[in-house]
Amino acid sequence: MNETSLSLLHRLQESSETESWDRLITLYAPLIRAWLRKYDVQESDADDLVQEVLLAVSKDLSKFEHGGQPGAFRGWLKGILVNRLRNFWRARDRRREARGHSDIDERLAELEIPTSELSQLWNEEHDRYVLRQLLELVKPHFAPNTWTAFDRVALKGERPRDVAAEMKISLNAVVTAKSRVLGRLRQESQGLVDSYSGFSARR
Repeated sequence: MNETSLSLLHRLQESSETESWDRLITLYAPLIRAWLRKYDVQESDADDLVQEVLLAVSKDLSKFEHGGQPGAFRGWLKGILVNRLRNFWRARDRRREARGHSDIDERLAELEIPTSELSQLWNEEHDRYVLRQLLELVKPHFAPNTWTAFDRVALKGERPRDVAAEMKISLNAVVTAKSRVLGRLRQESQGLVDSYSGFSARR
């Protein structure tokens, strides 16, 4: 990953290189799996469904147009997830009695509505999760001191002047470290995450 590389989304749209697709799988498989659990998918079925969702993404990503709309990609991905979940449970209608009076269909319908609470939860979890995962992916590309300064100021919320004094580096070095890492993060996540609000302290 060099300083002039395109965002992960753009690289995936322009090329089928294995490294970028592996990164997408690493980035999104756990998030998709977590949402499958919210819709009563058993672990024995989760692997196949995660692959189905990511395969659909790989097939149609070249046609995806962001259009500069906030949340366009996560909304598109959510649509794929909803469709695969709906197909999954429709194919298992014979098991509805075993599921009891399930509200899965209603919850899937709610997730499709952009303004619903479930949809807002998806948006928040998506952005927070993707940013944290991308941080781990970009971390090896920075010197330890640069990362430590960034981590303490941007993630832990410490005062830059205090960090500079304790690390015995200049205040400018601390500010530059924060700027460099955030710049790399924004570049890598362009198109995937549209808002960085609330991204200040590690939870």
